[in-house]
Amino acid sequence: MPDIPSQPPLPPDQKPGGEDGDGVTTVERVPQKTEPPRLYQVLLLNDDFTPMEFVVMVLQEYFRHDLDTATQIMLKIHHEGRGVCGVFTKDVAATKVELVLAAARRAGHPLQCIMEAA
Repeated sequence: MPDIPSQPPLPPDQKPGGEDGDGVTTVERVPQKTEPPRLYQVLLLNDDFTPMEFVVMVLQEYFRHDLDTATQIMLKIHHEGRGVCGVFTKDVAATKVELVLAAARRAGHPLQCIMEAA
């Protein structure tokens, strides 16, 4: 039985691999679809021991809030039990949580800082 080629023969002026006679290959550009990174909110949780002044300082130093905004967030934390400090990408949010927790431990406060998907 004779071998049957799997592809039809190429015209005499065309070479295998999609190249034409002058060595140029044409490639179609496929647009890539990228999604923005997921965002996470960093939250401070209320406790009965951490001074309000320390919470305001944390909000100013680690989240760059001005005094008025930091005070409003601190009061929200105090009255509602938790408050959003900022919204960041996952790596930045995790770093902020660790920095706040380390600062609270150094100062001897039980302040809790967490992150959750926004």
